[in-house]
Amino acid sequence: MMSNLLWKSLMASPAVLGATLLFSATAIAAPNSTTPETVQTEQAQFTAVSEISSQPKVVAQAAPAQSTEVLQQVSQYSNSERQNSISQVTSVSQFSDVQPTDWAFQALQSLVERYGCIAGYPNGTYRGNRALTRYEFAAGLNACLDRVNELIATATADLVTKEDLATLQRLQEEFSAELATLRGRVDALEARTAELEANQFSTTTKLVGEAIFALTDAFGDQAGDDNNTVFQNRVRLDLQTSFTGRDVLHTRLASGNAERLNVGDPTGAEAFQTFNIGNTGNNNVEVDWLAYYFPLGDAARVYVAATGGIWSDVAATVNPYFEDFDGGNGALSTFASENPIFRVGGGAGAAVNFGFGNQRSFLLPSSVTIGYLGSEPNDPGIGSGIFNGNYAALGQLNFNLGDRLALAATYVHGYHGAGGVLFDQGSVTSPVVGTSQANTLSALNASSSNSYGISAAFRPSDRLSISGFVSYHDVTGFGSDDDYEAWSYGAGVALPDLGKKGNVLGIFGGAQPYALNKVAGVNDSDIPWHIEGFYKYRVNDNISITPGVIYLLNPGQSSDNDDAIVGTLRTTFTF
Repeated sequence: MMSNLLWKSLMASPAVLGATLLFSATAIAAPNSTTPETVQTEQAQFTAVSEISSQPKVVAQAAPAQSTEVLQQVSQYSNSERQNSISQVTSVSQFSDVQPTDWAFQALQSLVERYGCIAGYPNGTYRGNRALTRYEFAAGLNACLDRVNELIATATADLVTKEDLATLQRLQEEFSAELATLRGRVDALEARTAELEANQFSTTTKLVGEAIFALTDAFGDQAGDDNNTVFQNRVRLDLQTSFTGRDVLHTRLASGNAERLNVGDPTGAEAFQTFNIGNTGNNNVEVDWLAYYFPLGDAARVYVAATGGIWSDVAATVNPYFEDFDGGNGALSTFASENPIFRVGGGAGAAVNFGFGNQRSFLLPSSVTIGYLGSEPNDPGIGSGIFNGNYAALGQLNFNLGDRLALAATYVHGYHGAGGVLFDQGSVTSPVVGTSQANTLSALNASSSNSYGISAAFRPSDRLSISGFVSYHDVTGFGSDDDYEAWSYGAGVALPDLGKKGNVLGIFGGAQPYALNKVAGVNDSDIPWHIEGFYKYRVNDNISITPGVIYLLNPGQSSDNDDAIVGTLRTTFTF
């Protein structure tokens, strides 16, 4: 509607255009109206958070009593711009940043060379992509109207005729109803926006929620006898708060009752699924993650976790479609979701991620990550605390070649107190992946571990993703016969958008973490194989249903244990 009005005005004459702009601006803006201003921030490098201004700002026409002050501000702004700008531009070629291929070139050329009401900056630039303020618009419109008046006064051309005035009057009458309707719509929108702002939960916080329902059972000679069909749940409510638009504070509440199944290795975690919360789930509500991200310059991001910190919060796991970072839409098991090296350590601490590379180079955005997490940060006792208790320190180089290949090399050094486990993810005594042989450390002495991992992902097309990992763990016990090694490896194929956009078919196979060279009752040749298949069906943007099967061979790193099959039907609600 407005574009038709301006086009017809331009066809009539420049004077009509100027008068039409002035008339339109006056007709649309209602006196004494205010509009709450919503500020949409740019995405930070890793976390996107929208910041909403908490105070309404006047953006409509000022009240009559304030008109003189506003005109003085416009005049002052216009004069300051003229003092800082180059002399009157007479040719569009004087702008170094305006090219004939630009979409607005013809319009600028016409305004500069026919009407002479465009000025640039001292360095000869126009800066056409820069945001325009209301004062700048007013100053620019005023300059054009001054030019129109000058041409009329000097009578250098027949710019205004009776026909032009008649055309302007006809246009005003033709669009009067539309302008009145538009003004009413703007007033209604302002009222609705004001009501939303007055009743919103928070101007700086948004709520992201997830609820998981899971129907699960285990089958097999031994597993079938040891397990019954269970209906389990997990709920997370994440309050995401931003104070600057580039930072985010996560305060996450969690509750659930999803316990792991027994598949022949009572102290192992081969059947641990992404929505399991341990062995004592009873739907109690707790703060399971409290962390703060903020930028450090343009290329670095700092992560500080007070509780619930894990390495996948800051380090790229390079396992797309299997790792979804919430446990409700990717792989069913913790093993298939990410390299087990990221499960060594967790809790409270800090990490820094340094990014490099850009979209115009062969090396796309990549990063170096270093971090430290302590598993017993709140315990002041001897041998505990953030530095004297169990901890893990990580260093990772992650880089992408083109937009189809991603690689990550990861190193984690850990310290584990007596009676701990290797893959604890901050829980100290309860493993979340692997066999009991790979996890169980000395009950009498502390141990240290050095873990090395490689992860890779290749996407030959938008409908196919191939990823995999390998990790090696060297455990050194501080007592005799406490040393051993552990290995893990796996690979998966994902077919995104299979059958429907948002669906994913995933197949993953490999060896769960298992121990080598361990003295007590470990058969190095009995590798605990893991084969998993799932199909995530996206009902809509907020609901997905994922049936899947996990097949475990040699559970507990023993061929004496019967093979086990775990079947799961997972339904995930996000809001």
